[in-house]
Amino acid sequence: MPKLSQRTLLEVSRDAFKTNGLRPFFMNLDGTTHPEEDPLAGNSKVRKLRIYALHESINLGEPCFFDILPGLMSWIVALEDRRIIHGALIGGEVLSDTDREEPDRCSRELASMGFPPHAARQYISTRLVFTPAAMRSAARNLHDNFYRISGWKPIQMEENRLRIHQQRQIAEAIEDRKKRGDTTTYPFEKERILLSHIRSGDPDGARRVLNEMLGAMYLSSPKLAVLRARAIEMMGYLTRAAVEDSPVMEPLIERNHRWMERLIQAKDFEALARVLTSALNDFIEGIYLHGFNRSNSSVSKALDFITKNHTKPLSLADVARHVGLSSYRIAHLVKAHTGKTILQIILHARVQSARSLLENSDKSCTDIAYETGFNDQSYFIKHFKRLTGITPARYRRNRMTKPG
Repeated sequence: MPKLSQRTLLEVSRDAFKTNGLRPFFMNLDGTTHPEEDPLAGNSKVRKLRIYALHESINLGEPCFFDILPGLMSWIVALEDRRIIHGALIGGEVLSDTDREEPDRCSRELASMGFPPHAARQYISTRLVFTPAAMRSAARNLHDNFYRISGWKPIQMEENRLRIHQQRQIAEAIEDRKKRGDTTTYPFEKERILLSHIRSGDPDGARRVLNEMLGAMYLSSPKLAVLRARAIEMMGYLTRAAVEDSPVMEPLIERNHRWMERLIQAKDFEALARVLTSALNDFIEGIYLHGFNRSNSSVSKALDFITKNHTKPLSLADVARHVGLSSYRIAHLVKAHTGKTILQIILHARVQSARSLLENSDKSCTDIAYETGFNDQSYFIKHFKRLTGITPARYRRNRMTKPG
């Protein structure tokens, strides 16, 4: 079990004070804090509010805001490392700028909770005034900086955050269709839009369209059997479209069968949505790696070989030897049929595998570099940044904080 070091806390606190003038402090799982850091430490009501906010932060996968008193706001960042919760960081207490007439009332409330009136007035007078936007920014910075500095992995919280974001997008899609009076028909036109996002390698756009389709599916019929049939039908459409576009895409049929088995086993709509999202990610990677509009059998054989072996040491000569052509000939054919060089395809496949591991595992960037076929970490960082625009470490942090 990792131990939260004083050095980490000090660095996080220093960064927060420099950014927004607040010094966060650590809270144990039972809501206790260090009294010398926390003037509210001895109040049982405040402790209960904080414990509840800690659980909400875990469930939400992000900072939780709460009212301590009318006009007095605070927020909590749950501290998780690989599915184990170790406590929380309290961002501090600030006055909301939407309640500018509240300081006197806050002082009276504190006094009624046992604070000496003079101490209550002094405490409130030293609180900073924040807008809602400033609070959100301070909370997000505290979350991001803690996990950056500590290196901890909030795996469970990230799963919860993505699940809630998907539920929100589905609910918004349902509400939008209700407002438009479109509550009975399945949006077949969305399937074509979804496929276009998949073809272009746009996972975020594809997920957004998928969630809109899930909302429409639920609205047209909330029965699980119908929803499951629609989901299986959707996967079948995507697979058929890919194979019709290029017969060498047949390996996707086998992958589709595996996902259909999981769709059949889904016990409710939420589970069904999770499986479809995972299947979509797998489908995007499979289609992009194989490419569209490819009909040459030698090219097909070369790309299948790269797909299966890109995490191993792999050269143009290896690919040529497997296909049975000269290096010059297979390089020319691949470039002509895909628009990419063999090295570009290998690097893209490795980066795609690395992205998946960064999103779905707690392995270090160094381990991921070697596991995905990069023999040198600096080489890995260079090409990952070239293809994605950011470093592997920043990519992982962004995926942990960015709405899905």
